Amino acid sequence: MASDDRVPVTILTGFLGSGKTTLLNHILTEAHGKKLAVIENEFGEVGIDDALLSKNTKMQADEEIIEMMNGCICCTVRQDLIVVLKKLSKRVKSGKLKLDGIIIETTGLADPAPVAQTFFVDDDAKSFCRLDGIVTLIDAKHIEQHLDEEKPEGAENEAVEQVAFADRLLVNKVDLVTETDLERVEGRLRSINKFAPLLRSEQSKVSVDSVLNIKGFDLNRTLEMDPEFLNTEGEHEHDSTVTSLSITETGDLDLDLVQAWVGKMLQEKGADIFRMKGVLSIANANERFVYQAVHMIFNGEFQDPWDPDEKRESKLVFIGKNLDHADIKAAFSACVQTPEVQDKKMKALRFAVGDIVECKTGSGGREWSKGKVVKLMYRDEFMQPGMVAPYQVQLDDGNLIYAPVDEDSVIRRA
Repeated sequence: MASDDRVPVTILTGFLGSGKTTLLNHILTEAHGKKLAVIENEFGEVGIDDALLSKNTKMQADEEIIEMMNGCICCTVRQDLIVVLKKLSKRVKSGKLKLDGIIIETTGLADPAPVAQTFFVDDDAKSFCRLDGIVTLIDAKHIEQHLDEEKPEGAENEAVEQVAFADRLLVNKVDLVTETDLERVEGRLRSINKFAPLLRSEQSKVSVDSVLNIKGFDLNRTLEMDPEFLNTEGEHEHDSTVTSLSITETGDLDLDLVQAWVGKMLQEKGADIFRMKGVLSIANANERFVYQAVHMIFNGEFQDPWDPDEKRESKLVFIGKNLDHADIKAAFSACVQTPEVQDKKMKALRFAVGDIVECKTGSGGREWSKGKVVKLMYRDEFMQPGMVAPYQVQLDDGNLIYAPVDEDSVIRRA
């Protein structure tokens, strides 16, 4: 049988928060020697994943990162996908670009079937590349609620479609569930798709060979499952209660206010928030703060420094049910550190400069030491990024310390 020298294409899918971008970062930093094009799609008006991927694409100059913005890749953006593939094909044929593979990361709200159609119904795409496999990431902790979710009449359950069309299933975040839970989840997955090999992972760490060039897609099996697979005129309807909200905010954010806002959001709306991620510019921090949340599970950390000539701004995306866009935007804008915000925080402090206080000090924080408040809203270069201490205190022995929070458990009136 003649070898197929077309460029293999991997479609990376999985519901919101399953770990697709983490897997993509893993692939980009792995020493596999492959030259890859990455085509990204986000359900929203502001791109976040490009920022999350940027440091790793800088590490490997051979990667061609292309992001397709705004919308459902399985609807209107499919035409953009064809345009991008034609552009890549032209570069490859001219000898300007050598490609070992293409990875398409779809938004978590995408049904992979219409994306896969592209490689069978468009002649130019069909001659340039071949669909190698649909790899679906599964969030082991949350997949069951998404599979069970009742959709409005006519709207498809994307989580079910993503499992059904998978050529490989990566059950991710296995560290967040028990073995009993895993066995039940895997049983559910097998009841939907008994053909796809199933791999377990933590933080999307799997061998690159298990997701690239797997030769997993079988058109005949797909047509048996969905006889209308090649019908490009088929209905495709999303749940109208699910929306995305994108926010871009200039001005540095107050870390305390951001943390309080995120905590309140997840506590009150966590069940309805499928995905929340962002790159934030925090006051008193040289590094960007990158965070991601899935329902009520939150992870955030300071990462790469802002470049000196880079515009500092915060970008974030919400995807969820019944989102109050105006309320969320207003609450986030209130986190910007303005003179008014700083003045309000200063007025809320319990002590003034010159007040005599006791601070918890000593081994294990069991001892109290007397001192005097010498500065309010104190910060030095050795403190964590974004942190501002309510008080700097000079102890009676002459040592200078700071109180990290304005609470009686740390600092009290003497």
